[in-house]
Amino acid sequence: MATRPLKRRALLIGVPVALAFVLALVLLWQGSRAPPRELVLGGNSPPAPRVPPETEQLDAAVLESAADYAAAHGSLALIVSRHDHIVFERYWHGTSFDTVEDAQSFTPLLAALAAGAAFSHRLIGWPDQPVGAFIGEWSHDPRGEITVRNLLQMSSGLAADGARRGSGDLTAQLLHTPLARTPGVSRTEQATDPQLLALVLERATQQRYASYLSQALWRRIGAGDASLTLDRPQGAAHADCCMLAHQGDWIRIGQLLLRDGNYRGDEVIRPGWVTLMRSPAQSDPQYGAYVRVRWPAAPGRELPAARDLYAVEGQGGNRLWLLPSLQIAILCTGPAGGRDSGWDDNRLPSLVVRAARDALPPAAQPGVDISAIVSGH
Repeated sequence: MATRPLKRRALLIGVPVALAFVLALVLLWQGSRAPPRELVLGGNSPPAPRVPPETEQLDAAVLESAADYAAAHGSLALIVSRHDHIVFERYWHGTSFDTVEDAQSFTPLLAALAAGAAFSHRLIGWPDQPVGAFIGEWSHDPRGEITVRNLLQMSSGLAADGARRGSGDLTAQLLHTPLARTPGVSRTEQATDPQLLALVLERATQQRYASYLSQALWRRIGAGDASLTLDRPQGAAHADCCMLAHQGDWIRIGQLLLRDGNYRGDEVIRPGWVTLMRSPAQSDPQYGAYVRVRWPAAPGRELPAARDLYAVEGQGGNRLWLLPSLQIAILCTGPAGGRDSGWDDNRLPSLVVRAARDALPPAAQPGVDISAIVSGH
C-alpha cells in the first residue's frame, strides 16, 4: 500500500526536473543562435561625481521638463553632465546606469576615437593618409587611395553592401567591395566605412580591434566591460553596430569629447582630433566624423538653442548631444527601432540649454524671428 504514495511523490519530483531539463535545452538552443561576441575589457571605475544641478547653475525644474519629454517618447535613460559632474539622471523601463544595452549608432563613433588614439600613438601618420599604407592587398589598387579622413566622414565611395551582417567572412567581403563613387565627394550612411576603419586600425596596431579599443580607450575612461559582435567565432568584430555596453558609460564618451580627448585629467587622445571630428565635411557639411554638426531649418523642428551643439545620432533611439561652450553632455538612450514621428532631435537639448542660467542665446540667423530666440522681444 505504501508504494502508491512513493510513486506519486517520485512523479511530483520528476515532472519539475524534466521541465527544468527541457528549459535548459531551450535556453542552450537559443544561446547557440546568438552571434559570437568578443570582450572589450573596461576599467570598471566609478562614474563622474554626482552633484545637484543647482551647483552647476542648472534649473532642476527645467531639467524635469526635459525628462518628461524623454519619457513621453519611450526613452530608457536621460543623463546630463556638466564640468565632469553628473547633475541629472532619470531611468525608465527598469533600467539603470549599469544596464547593458545595444549601443546602436554609438558603436561607429568608437572607431573614430580609436583612430584618434592611434594617431596620438603615431601609428597613423595623418588624417589624409591613404589606407593602402595599411592594407597591403590595396597598395596598388585605386581603393588604396581612400584616406582615413574619407572613412571618418563616410565618403569612401565604396559600395554600400561591403559589410553585410550575417554574411560570413567580413574582412574578405570588405576587401572585395568595389568602388561605386569617387572617394571624398559624397557622404553615404553605410556600415562599410567604419568597418574598413576598424580593419585599418588592426593592421596599424597589429592587434585585434576589440583589444586595441580596450587598451587605448575603453579602459582609460573607466567604462565597464563591454562586447562587440563577431562575424563568426574568432572572426572579425563589427565596428558598425551592436556593441553591448552599460548605457551610462556613454556619458563618459561625452565628457571625453567635451574635453578634446582628455578624460578627467588623462590625455586619452591628442588635442585637436575631436576638433577634426566635429569639423564639417566637404562631402556633407551637416556632418563631421560620425557626429552631426549642423541642422538646417525644417518644418516642425526647433533650431538649436546653442551656437555649438553637435550630436551623435543615427537610425536607432540613442542620442548623445554635446555643447562645448557650456561643457554640457546630454545622453538619452532609446529603443533600437528608432524614435517616434513626434520626436524632435533638437527639443531635448534645447530644454537643457534653457536650464543653464549662464547660457547665451544663439546667434541670430537671417530671417529668424528674434522673439523665438530671446523671450520678450
